[in-house]
Amino acid sequence: MSNTLWTVPNQNSGRIIRAVAAVAGVPLEIPTAYEHYVDNKKPEFLAKFPHGKIPALETADGFTLFESTTIARYVAGLAPNAGLLGANTQETALIDQWVHLAESEIDTYTGFSNALVKGFITPYNKPIHTIFVERSERALQTLNNHLASRTFFVGERITLADIFIAGVTFRAASVSFDAAARAKYNHVTRHLETVINQAQLKDIFSPVEFVEKALQFVPPPKEKKEPKAAPAAAPKAEKKPKAAEDDEEEPDVPAAPKVKNPLDDLPKSTFNLEDWKRQYSNNDTRGAGGSLEWFYQNYDPAGFSVWRFDFKYNEELTLTFKSSNQITGFYNRLEASRKYLFASAGVLGETNNSIITGALILRGSESTPVVEVAPDYESYSYTKLDLANEADKAFFEGALAWDLEVDGKKWVDGKLFK
Repeated sequence: MSNTLWTVPNQNSGRIIRAVAAVAGVPLEIPTAYEHYVDNKKPEFLAKFPHGKIPALETADGFTLFESTTIARYVAGLAPNAGLLGANTQETALIDQWVHLAESEIDTYTGFSNALVKGFITPYNKPIHTIFVERSERALQTLNNHLASRTFFVGERITLADIFIAGVTFRAASVSFDAAARAKYNHVTRHLETVINQAQLKDIFSPVEFVEKALQFVPPPKEKKEPKAAPAAAPKAEKKPKAAEDDEEEPDVPAAPKVKNPLDDLPKSTFNLEDWKRQYSNNDTRGAGGSLEWFYQNYDPAGFSVWRFDFKYNEELTLTFKSSNQITGFYNRLEASRKYLFASAGVLGETNNSIITGALILRGSESTPVVEVAPDYESYSYTKLDLANEADKAFFEGALAWDLEVDGKKWVDGKLFK
C-alpha cells in the first residue's frame, strides 16, 4: 500500500501538499474515484478521519492524518535529506513562523474575501471586505520586506515555507492579489514565479489563472415581481336605517393627523442619499471608481451636510467590543431618521484606552433635527465638517474608509448606519 492523499484537483491546500511531496520525493496516490460530499460522509472514511475533512492522508503503514498544514509538514519530514524543514531547530522554527503567518493572515482572509464576493457569505459587506483585503496586504508587505534581500525565506534553498507561501499567494492571485498588488509586492511575485516554475512543480501549479483586477462583488439582479391580480370587490352591504337612539350619539372622534417631519419640506436636493448608500456598499471607498469619488461628484452642500460626532464619555469605555456595542445601541435609537442619515463610526484605541468617533452625512444644514430622535443623542458632540478644509476632509475620508487614526489611536472596529 502506498501513501494516499484524499483531495480534489482544485483544492489549493491539497495542491500544496502535492508540491511538498514532489520536492521531497515522497510518492502520493490520489484516489481518482473519490467524490467529495459523498465519500467523506461514509462510515469507513469517518472511521479514519472523524471530522470528514480533506485533504486527508493515510500512509503506507496505516497512519492517518488530517489538517493540511500538518500533513504538509509531516510529508516534508518523511524526507529529511530534502532539507524542507531546515538544517537545525532554529531554521525549523523560522519555517514554521512563515508558514503560520501566511496561513493565518493571507490564506484565511483570501478565503473570506472569495466567499464574500461570490455570495457564499451573505449579506455582502464592503467595509468587512476591505478589512479582509487590508489584513492580507499587511502580511504581504511583511513578506515582501523579508524577500527584498533574499531568494528564499529560510536559508539558501527551497524549504516548506517557500512551497507553502507560494501556494498561498498562487491562490490569492486568483482572488485579490491582482496585477496592481503583484507589482506593488514585487519580491513576493518574484518568489512565487521562482517556486512554481521549478521543474517538479510546473505541472502541479497549472493552469496559472491570475486576475488582472481583484474579484468584486456584483449584486444579483432584482427579481421582477408579477403584478398581483386585484381582489374581487366585495358586495356592498345595504345601508341600514339609523336607529332613533343613534341620533343622540356623539360623532366619531376623527383620527389624529400624521405629523410631517420638517426635513421633508426642505427644497429638493440633487444628492440622492439612497444612491450614495448603494455606492458605498458596492465599491471600494478610496481610489478611482471608489465611493468617495462618486460622493464628491454628486454631493449637494445646499441640501446635505457632513458632521463629525464624538462620544463625550470616552473615559467610561472599557473593552473595545463593548464600545462597539455602544455604537450599535445609538444606531438603533436613530432608526426613525434612517431616510435622512448615513453614519460611519468606529472604536479607536485599545481596551481601557479607546474613543468612539465617526462621520455623519445628513439631510439639511443642522444635525439636531436628524439625531434628536435618539434619546441619548446629547451623549455625543457634533462638529460640522468643511470639506474644503484638508484636516476636516481627511477625518471624513478616514471615518468612511475605516483607516482613521486620532491622537495615535488606530481604528479597531467600525459600524455603519445606512
